[in-house]
Amino acid sequence: MRKAPTMKLTPPRLTTAVAAAAVAAIALSGCADDASSSSSDTLTLGTIVQLHTFQASEANFSQESAYLSAVYDTLLQVDADGELAPALVTEWSWDDSKTVVTLELRTDVTFSDGSPFNADVAVANLTRFRDGTSTNASQLADMVSAEADGDSTVVLTLEAPNPAFLTYLTQNAGLQESAEAFDNPDIQTVPVGSGPYLLDTETTVEGSTYYYDKNPDYWNPDQQHYEHLVIKLFSDSTAVLNAIKAGEVDGTPLFTTEDNVPAEAAGYTLSGQQPGWNGLTLADRDGTMSEPLGDVRVRQAINYAFDRQALLDAVAGGQGEVTEQMFPPSSAAYDVSLDSYYDYDPEKAKELLADAGYPDGFTLSMPTARAALGASLYDLVADQLADVGIAVEETEVPIGDFFTALLTPKFPAYYMQLQKDPADWQLAQFILTPNATWNPFHSTDPTVADYLQKIQLGNQDEADQAAADLNRYLVEQAWFAPFYAPGYRYASSPDIEIITMEGGGGAMPALWNILPAGG
Repeated sequence: MRKAPTMKLTPPRLTTAVAAAAVAAIALSGCADDASSSSSDTLTLGTIVQLHTFQASEANFSQESAYLSAVYDTLLQVDADGELAPALVTEWSWDDSKTVVTLELRTDVTFSDGSPFNADVAVANLTRFRDGTSTNASQLADMVSAEADGDSTVVLTLEAPNPAFLTYLTQNAGLQESAEAFDNPDIQTVPVGSGPYLLDTETTVEGSTYYYDKNPDYWNPDQQHYEHLVIKLFSDSTAVLNAIKAGEVDGTPLFTTEDNVPAEAAGYTLSGQQPGWNGLTLADRDGTMSEPLGDVRVRQAINYAFDRQALLDAVAGGQGEVTEQMFPPSSAAYDVSLDSYYDYDPEKAKELLADAGYPDGFTLSMPTARAALGASLYDLVADQLADVGIAVEETEVPIGDFFTALLTPKFPAYYMQLQKDPADWQLAQFILTPNATWNPFHSTDPTVADYLQKIQLGNQDEADQAAADLNRYLVEQAWFAPFYAPGYRYASSPDIEIITMEGGGGAMPALWNILPAGG
């Protein structure tokens, strides 16, 4: 194995939490290691997503979760049924106002530098993450105070009820790093956590292959299924598929649905994690960058322009389901009738454009990432929009700058795959609220705000009804133009078994849910 005594990571750049399920549009540069696939005591995972930092307070989760969860524990976990489960926190309880939550902590956990995990450390990590520059720092924006009550109790006070708050503590907002490492000069490259594995910095080659060894002092050995873990970074989806065909990885996300069939032909099993949707985000809903998008009739016309089944068949080989809504089937907001709200109707699209004052159409600027997603996708999208009079002005964006271009924002609309979060409020904070990561123009709408308030503050029945009303309103107002929910995306070799999580799990299965076959 190659040596890298000094490891230097790429500076953190803007990325999403998402997953979904993840985000298949990200293909960051890297190269495959020459090592063969894992032995029986080694788990080898593949990815095309570069790790940007090991610093917990700056971490981005989703497709980077494997790198991080190997070395860090989170305060809570999600079990196979999609429910909150204990981790470093053993018990939790809310007050009647749902704004104060008390967390009881484990007392037998130490970090890899020998320092103890306790309430003061948990408070420091939570505050540090809230005040940091992670793209998910807003997850803790509602937390107005975090206080230690003795060594093993933490009391968190929120500005307002947040139904997704504890879920965030299962992700990067809940990552726990040794407080004694906060000021380490190598904090971005040398993690100091209490997780199931220890990073081998001597053999790890940044931008290529990351090597981990089992933590002999881990407090939860039942979640350690391998002696060694290897994460290989590949340059693109083609390199991932080649690694599958060569048997060089045990598990990896598939970054295009076109790879599903050849992966199965190579003997790999495909399993699903958190569902997502592929389509256009019509982000500039106020028309500040693209005036036509400020008219709901134009956004509706864009939705009528797409033959979604044809896109699913051509791009994803028919593997998935046509959808026109952002909420998953597990949500109370989901309405199957909305998936046919915009039946393919180019003539209707032209009528709406004419009514909006664009009888000759208009030009829409959008970014492309052909190296990651392939030219055919963008060609089909452009062709179907051109059929109704909308000319797409494409700008090819280097894949390393793609998220930054979308979220800065530099484009009024774009193609993306986004996750469908299992909790309605979590999804709202991901794509709908004014400060949501995937609401880059900070769109506001009084009707949307009213529904969101009811989801946040109402009882369960009120919240469910508001979510259903919100979903229909978003479809009618055409904030997005979803095409389809893609089919299975995670490929696993015959040597491993994946425990699939219901209603969640992100783009990558949790490490503890990857087991030796028959083990």
